[in-house]
Amino acid sequence: MKDKKWDLLALASIPLIMTLSNSMLLPILPQISRELGISAFQVSMLITVYGLMAIVMIPVAGYLSDRFGRKKIILPSLIIAAAGGAVCVAAAWFMNGVDAYWVILGGRLLQGIGAAGAFPIVLPFVGDLFSDEREVSRSLGIIETSNTFGKVLSPILGAYLGLLLWYAPFIAIPVLCLISFGLVLFLVKKPKRQEEAEPQGIKEFMGGIVRILHEKGRWLYAIFAIGGICMFVTFGVQFYLSEILESKYEMHGARKGFVLAIPLALLCLASYGTGKIMGQNKARMKWLGFSGMVLVTGAMLAAGFHEGIFYGVACMAAGGIGIGVALPCMDALITEGIEKENSGTITSLYSSMRFIGVSLGPPAVSLLLPRGHGLLFGTMAAAGAVGGLLTLFAVTPGKGEKEQPDPAEAGKSDKQFRPQRAR
Repeated sequence: MKDKKWDLLALASIPLIMTLSNSMLLPILPQISRELGISAFQVSMLITVYGLMAIVMIPVAGYLSDRFGRKKIILPSLIIAAAGGAVCVAAAWFMNGVDAYWVILGGRLLQGIGAAGAFPIVLPFVGDLFSDEREVSRSLGIIETSNTFGKVLSPILGAYLGLLLWYAPFIAIPVLCLISFGLVLFLVKKPKRQEEAEPQGIKEFMGGIVRILHEKGRWLYAIFAIGGICMFVTFGVQFYLSEILESKYEMHGARKGFVLAIPLALLCLASYGTGKIMGQNKARMKWLGFSGMVLVTGAMLAAGFHEGIFYGVACMAAGGIGIGVALPCMDALITEGIEKENSGTITSLYSSMRFIGVSLGPPAVSLLLPRGHGLLFGTMAAAGAVGGLLTLFAVTPGKGEKEQPDPAEAGKSDKQFRPQRAR
């Protein structure tokens, strides 16, 4: 892993920057609404259009990365995301009101397309870089930690930048994307396995995807759903906290950002720790993932019994830890369980499900919030329980797997999750 540390550093910059590109707008949306004279619904579309474009384009980007190579898709995608940010800056600088809003919305659409070809491709790229499953697991823990650290940093950074200039976060986006572009261009080397592989034709490729979904659909669909549930709870809780802190406790700006960051910071630490300890043992990944979902369910149930801010943040922090334990396990299982030539497309479908969770969390909470605190967190707990049951019954690693299987025997066991790969 040491000889790949710079590759991993460059790849880890992508989820960090893609997360910042979206989430650091959340604390300044009311400010943008005032500056442009638009409604709350219109300003919320700046977040929604980014997610919707990512959902649509992620499977396309995954296929292209399997067909033409990861790096060849990531680099243009970062340029597209930077261009989208530049469009937003130009509109804010030269235009006013609703006219500026529509151009900024177009810029956000471009950013969503760029995001689709960047972060989701990182997961299979990590699988390409490392041949040892323990290194893959640890590296995916780092990638998930980087993604979560972006969520921790974004409300704080967005609030501070908004104090300087209302469109300062838009200025930061192309700068950050170009930094990541340079890191990937110069530090990430194309894996030899990918260089030696012959690209598949479209018929052969699609046949492989259909075969994978037919043979392994049970656990793949379960992991897709678990990823979506984790993001649904994460962003639903963040939306709830943001609303309550502002409306009930009159907490604004950076102070509000720091409170929002508490559950995410613990999620980040849990992701990093899980990546360190789960190793290459599929059974351990399953039970760590199940434990994480049980913790999420219990934390959401507990949060529904009392509305105090300190108690609530503590429960949500516990839920963040649970999600931080579950997600790296799901990442590792899906990355290591698919042949390399199809892993980009499969992990892209997984990323699409996570974006669906991101998109559904806030509107679901906005509908449930007026109906009662207990119903809201009961729904979150039910979602966590579904994730736990899926982990327990649908994610089924091979029986009898050793704690540290002999690498020479690795290809002979755990055939459900680690099929023989084409060389």
